[in-house]
Amino acid sequence: MYKLVAIDLDGTMLNSSGVVTDRTKKAIEAAKKNGTEIIIASGRPIDSIKAIANEIKSNKYFIAGNGAIIYDIKNDQVIYDKYLKKEKVLEIIKICEQNSISYNVYTDKTILAKALKYNVLYYHKENLKKQEDKKTNISIVKDMYEYVKDLKDEKFLKMTICDEHKSIFNSIIRKISAIDEIEVLDVSHISRKTIKQGTEEFLIEYYYTEISSVNVDKWTAIEFLIEKLGIKKEEVIAIGDNMNDKKMIENAGLGVVMKGSTPVVVEKADVVADSNNDDGVAKILEQFCC
Repeated sequence: MYKLVAIDLDGTMLNSSGVVTDRTKKAIEAAKKNGTEIIIASGRPIDSIKAIANEIKSNKYFIAGNGAIIYDIKNDQVIYDKYLKKEKVLEIIKICEQNSISYNVYTDKTILAKALKYNVLYYHKENLKKQEDKKTNISIVKDMYEYVKDLKDEKFLKMTICDEHKSIFNSIIRKISAIDEIEVLDVSHISRKTIKQGTEEFLIEYYYTEISSVNVDKWTAIEFLIEKLGIKKEEVIAIGDNMNDKKMIENAGLGVVMKGSTPVVVEKADVVADSNNDDGVAKILEQFCC
């Protein structure tokens, strides 16, 4: 019996419109009734995940910032953290500014951005359909370096780097990869997200990577959590679609990747599920947990 299922959000549990379908919610409820714990394992910040966890009635733990933290929902506290050092964030900001490349800083409270572009534009459009208490916090900042330097209490989960031009993107990534005490996620494919504008849909495409503190990933966070819960790794299902899901997919008892995911991740999976627009997560839960 599988005792815990860790599920990514974007491209996995959420469809391309950012919605958890009714079938997925019912499958999660049925799995929980059978004694399987369902947790979200996402790159998003805390508040963005809280709203979705509440929506699917996952009320114990979730993983945020690609494994930078584990959040105890019931006690409203972080129980595990591996934050990105402020001096590293500032160093990366300086490189991005000098090379005029788009970037975002994810803190434990909000996403800091200079403009609504790429992945932040997707979150902004998603927010327009949500109640105020369910929105992802986005802060538009004019002078990012000075703003971050002056922050006192925020903790830094990760950064994302985005650009439409592969050659420019790769050049910046080489420079950032030389910084010590950080990890740069190896993302070799282009990200595609669908955004609805009224009755029309349009696609945004961009190259991106995610930067975290060294030894931060979703599987390491899951290992901490299952030891705390007394669960074996063979009793874990991990479901994802991207490079930040690779380690949990290849190490879980059952690794599941969504149809259409990057080939490197597909190679590590035990099962290829239907896509996030075809209730892939719901079908996996119905097959293995209900």
